Order: sequence, then structure tokens, then C-alpha cells
Amino acid sequence: MSGASRTTGRSVLTGTAAGDGRAPEAASGPGRPCQQPGGRGPVTSSSHDWEAAEAALLAAPRDAHMLLACHLNPDGDALGSTLGFALGLRQLGFHRLQASFPGMFELPEPLRGLPGLDLLVAAPDVVAVPDVVLAFDVASVERLGELSEQLGRAPLSIVLDHHASNTRFGRINLVDPSAAATAVVAERLLTRLGVGLDAEIAECLYVALATDTGSFRFSCSSEVHELAARLIGTGIEPGAISRRLFDSRPFGAIRLFGDVLQRAVLEPAAAGGLGLVWTYATLDDLRRHGQRPHVLEALIDPVRCAEEADVACVIKQVDHSEWSVSLRSRGGVDLSTVAVALGGGGHRSAAGFTARGPIDDVIQVIRTGLATACGSAVP
Repeated sequence: MSGASRTTGRSVLTGTAAGDGRAPEAASGPGRPCQQPGGRGPVTSSSHDWEAAEAALLAAPRDAHMLLACHLNPDGDALGSTLGFALGLRQLGFHRLQASFPGMFELPEPLRGLPGLDLLVAAPDVVAVPDVVLAFDVASVERLGELSEQLGRAPLSIVLDHHASNTRFGRINLVDPSAAATAVVAERLLTRLGVGLDAEIAECLYVALATDTGSFRFSCSSEVHELAARLIGTGIEPGAISRRLFDSRPFGAIRLFGDVLQRAVLEPAAAGGLGLVWTYATLDDLRRHGQRPHVLEALIDPVRCAEEADVACVIKQVDHSEWSVSLRSRGGVDLSTVAVALGGGGHRSAAGFTARGPIDDVIQVIRTGLATACGSAVP
């Protein structure tokens, strides 16, 4: 996957767009909206953007080829928003619908029971020239991988997202950095289109919302809880959904987490004295416990519980010298500025990027990025 890159010592950092495979936390940090890098403040799509998206979709022929795409290694918000919106379009009478994502065509176990999975098509098999492409939870076109070709060919492309680092790569961009999840943006457009919530659409959107709010543990506005109430009102079972998303792990994953947590390191002086806790997981760890990479996306949760550190970090090996870096903050550090500087992206409280090089170089780059963001001396 292409992207901005930079060399730091022996490490090469190659950016991922906002997010890191698992859904980031709510787009707003404690008590304040997510901001663009450089302190320019939040940028939200205008009423004109919403009107343009609504008019374009309502005017589209019902036999138009619609491709709905989300990012590599889709998480609950990405896939839930995509499938929920696709089911909404089906309700409106569109019948040439395909949903897809780039890379390996494999879903995490908790997402394999979502409604609308019959619409999923592997990226190599999607229509070559769709009439409309809708991208969900994707902050930059690079995160669409091979599906970016379809977006470039389509006469109409609409981006629905909640990342402050979104590059506005669609012809119409519905980006709200204050939204807790892309599902909030998707539901808002579905309402404007006149789509009625049914249990299948609601389950998809609830999975998306619960994922990106950490089962509503992260900063949530009254709008988020009101939306959750409306979704639950369709008859879905939030308890069963939460157990599937957050409380179900293979025993091998539990053993794997134990190994990886044993090597966690606490650095109280890092991040300008706010503290950093970090650990890493290797491909050997996965092989030893017979696990797939997606199980590591939940590993950030026990790491971020360390009360002595504002910033938590999990570094996951992708291949011999490539690592996926997940960052979380309690609110003291704007992680979006850290990740964007390293070619990635995300929110104030949750961000990520891709790194290349030895693990010692990768963690030093993270320390340096945090020190710069906090205006402190490089450790």
C-alpha cells in the first residue's frame, strides 16, 4: 500500500490512514472535539455537502452499480457502517449492490454474523467501473488499496467518515470529526434519504457504534446514546451483541495476550512526563498460539488500563520488518498529531501508523513523536 514515508535512523515509517484495524475511540477527546493537525480546529462538512449527497443518491437510477467500500482489515465501525448503509440502499430499491474491502478477504469472528454479509464481494471480483462508490471509515484513498481504482473510475464518489485526518478524496465528502463513529454519519444520511431503521440495519449500526465507543465507555455525547436507543428500539439485543464483540475470545488468544502482556514496559517519563505503557506482539506469538492477526486488535484494551500512563501503545508485527502501531491516550496527548507526523492518522485519543525496522527503532520513534507533541525534550 502506498503512502507518505520518511526515514528515521534505520526505520522507515509508512502511513496508514486514521485507525489501525480496530476502531479508534470516540472522535472527541475528553470535553473537546477532535482537531486537525496543527491546531486548525475541527472541520465538518457543510449543509451543502449533505444536500449534494442526498440529491445525488435519490437521483441515481435504481439499477446503478453501487460499490460500498471500507478500509483494509475492517473493524466493527467500518464494516457495520458499510453493510448497514448497503441494506438501507436495498430498502430504497437499489439492487446492484456490492460491499467490499481491500486485502485478505477475511473477517474477524465477532463480525461474521452481521446482516448483509451476502452483499460482500472480494475486492478482485467487484465491478470494474461502478456508477457510484461510497467509502466508509476511510481517511485517505490509500486505505482503499486496490479498490481506489474503482473510486477513480466512478462518476460519483461519496466519502462518509469521522476522522479529523480525512483528506477529502471523494467528489462529495461527509466528514464529521465530532462524530463518535462513522455509523453516526451513515445513519444521518440514511435518515435524510428516508430509510426506515429495521432490525438488520440497526444491528449493523449498533455494532459500529459500540465498537468505536468501546461499548460506550469512551467520551460519548447525548446524540450517541439517543442513536443507540433508537437502534435498540428496533428489537436488537445489545447484550448479545456486546458479548460477541467484547467478551468472546478463543482460549489461544487468552494465552497469547498473557505472553504479550508479560513484556509490557512502563515509561513514566515519556510523553512529557505523562507516561507511556507499551508492548509488542510478533508473528511467532500468533503461530505459537494458533491465532489469526485480528485477535490482536483487542490487545490495546488491557494495556491502556495502566493508570500510571496517559499513552498506551501496542506494536503488532505484520511481516519480518513491518509493524502496525496502535496508540491510545486518556486525553493528555493529541495522538492525531503524533500519527500524522509519522505518516498515519486518527483522532486525538486514538491513532495509528505503520512502521518498518527493528522494534527498538520503532519504539524510539514513538517516544520521539510523543516528546515532540508534548513540547518536551526527546528521551
